[in-house]
Amino acid sequence: MRLLEERIKTDGKVRGGDVLKVDGFLNHMIDVRFVAELGREFYDIYKNCGINKILTIESSGIGVACLTAQFFDCPVVFAKKSKTKNIDPDVYSAPVFSYTHGKTYDVIVSKQYLGEGDRVLFIDDFLARGNALMGVVDIVRQSGAVLVGAGIVIEKAYQDGGEKARAAGVRVESLARIASMSEEGGIVFCD
Repeated sequence: MRLLEERIKTDGKVRGGDVLKVDGFLNHMIDVRFVAELGREFYDIYKNCGINKILTIESSGIGVACLTAQFFDCPVVFAKKSKTKNIDPDVYSAPVFSYTHGKTYDVIVSKQYLGEGDRVLFIDDFLARGNALMGVVDIVRQSGAVLVGAGIVIEKAYQDGGEKARAAGVRVESLARIASMSEEGGIVFCD
């Protein structure tokens, strides 16, 4: 998506060689109109797939998931990274290592919000090593729902997450795919 690539070039910042900061428009402060355009793009890609639930993992995927769900006219379910007192004890769970936080979370989804008959689209801001996506694949499998695909805003194609997910049979559609990036060389997108 050319619009997204241009926004990344304009407002994205590479830090430490492997961190792309897009927090000024995507995952800290959200440019709602811009992200709604991303949601419309995901809708255009998956509109004929019978999706009735959008699934993401807290927290940076929630904004994109909500703005995408409005086009599908369906609810957003987000996997939580910690169990709280107000969560039903009956949950699906999967371990997910977070590179950003440097730790493993047991992400959970209440069984009352996901189950057989659901056709799920996973939405997330980034795909790098594929840990979050593969955790969601596991949760959806446990629930008996169908994972229709994954809508990823930015895929770090030079890492193996997308390749791993596609090899596992997951349809992955990324709006921007980065071939390489560095503080010195900037960001190079895949053709």
